[in-house]
Amino acid sequence: MAREIFTAEHEAFRDMVRAFIEKEIAPYHEQWEKDGVVSRDVWLAAGRQGLLGIDMPEEFGGGGNPDYRYYVILNEEFAKAGVHGPGFSVHNDINGGYLRQLCTPEQQARWFPGYCSGEIITGIAMTEPAAGSDLQGIKTTAIKDGDHYVLNGSKTFISNGILSDLVIVVAKTDPSAGAKGVSLLAVERGMEGFERGRNLDKVGMHAQDTAELFFDNVRVPKENLLGEEGMGFIYLMTNLARERLSIGATAMAAAESAFEQTLEYCKTREAFGRPIGKFQHNRFTLAEMKTELTVSRSFTDECIVKEGKGELSVDEAAMLKYWNTELLKRVVDRCLQLHGGYGYMMEYPIAKAYQDVRIQTIFGGTTEIMKEIIGRGLGV
Repeated sequence: MAREIFTAEHEAFRDMVRAFIEKEIAPYHEQWEKDGVVSRDVWLAAGRQGLLGIDMPEEFGGGGNPDYRYYVILNEEFAKAGVHGPGFSVHNDINGGYLRQLCTPEQQARWFPGYCSGEIITGIAMTEPAAGSDLQGIKTTAIKDGDHYVLNGSKTFISNGILSDLVIVVAKTDPSAGAKGVSLLAVERGMEGFERGRNLDKVGMHAQDTAELFFDNVRVPKENLLGEEGMGFIYLMTNLARERLSIGATAMAAAESAFEQTLEYCKTREAFGRPIGKFQHNRFTLAEMKTELTVSRSFTDECIVKEGKGELSVDEAAMLKYWNTELLKRVVDRCLQLHGGYGYMMEYPIAKAYQDVRIQTIFGGTTEIMKEIIGRGLGV
C-alpha cells in the first residue's frame, strides 16, 4: 500500500537524510560500535545539515517547522540503515519537546543555538537503579538552598549519557509531596559534583552511549529550573506520548526493513535446488509477516497524522508503542530463522538487528506498562 501522509517536500528531505547517512554515518558506524560512542563530529554535521531542532525557532538556528513528519522521516531512515549510534531522536523528539515548551526566553538564548548546531548534546535522566517505570519512586532530590537547588542522587540507562552537555534531570524538589513534588532541572556539563559513570555494555545498540550519572551536592542555579516547580510529573506525562510514538514509528520502519531484506534473501538463497521462499512453510511465514506489517503500517501512519494535529491520545501512543515494538521483535526473530545459519553471523544485517531491537519493548515504558495504560483507559 502506498503511503499518503508525505508530500514531495517530505520525500526530498528523505533523500537528503539518506545522503547524510551515506556520507556522515555509514563509513564510521562500525568503529563507533567498537568505541561504544559516536564522534561529536557527526552531531556538528547534523547541525550544519539542519537535522537538529527542525521545530526550534529560526532565530536560534532551528528550522522553525513544527511538522512532526520530518522527525518521523529522520528516524525511519536511521532505522532502515541500522545506524543507531547518533542519539538524535532523544535530542529531537524527546528533549526538544521539553525545552521548546518550558524554556524561558533567557534559557532559550542560552541553550537553543548550541542545541541546533550540535554543540550542545542533550540527554534526559529519569530512570534510577531502583526506579524504572515507576517514576514516582525516584529517590533523587533537589532541595532549594538560596538561589540554588542542591541535587543528590543517581540515574542509569541514560541515552547520550557520555556525550550530553545538558541533561534534563527528574528530581524531587519536595520529597514529601509525592508526584506533586517532582521538578525538572537542566544540569550542565562541568557543574561541580556532576559525574558520569561507566558507558554501559549493552546487548545491542553499542554505538549509542548509555551511561550512569551521579549527582553529589550539585548546586544547580534556580535559573535552570524547567517550567514550574512541582509540575515535573505532569510535564513528563504530557511528553511521554510523543516519545512512545517516536519509538513505535521507528520500530515499524525497522520491521519493514528487516522483512524486505529477508524477502530478497528468500528469493535468492537456494536449498534443495530451489529458492527457499518457494517452500510452503517459508512462503506462509513471509505472507504472515507482510500482512501484519501492512495492518500495522496503517495504524502507525494514522497516529503520525493525529500527532501532527495535536489529537494523539496517551492510550493510542501506548498501543502503538506496545504493538509495533512487539511486532518488530517477532519479525526480526522470524527473519533470522529464515536466514538459517547465516542469520547468526554478524556479517549479515539481520544478526545485528536481532541484537539491537531487543531493547525496544523495554525503553520508553515496557510493554507491560503500555498494557496497564491501555487497560486504565478502558476503565478497568
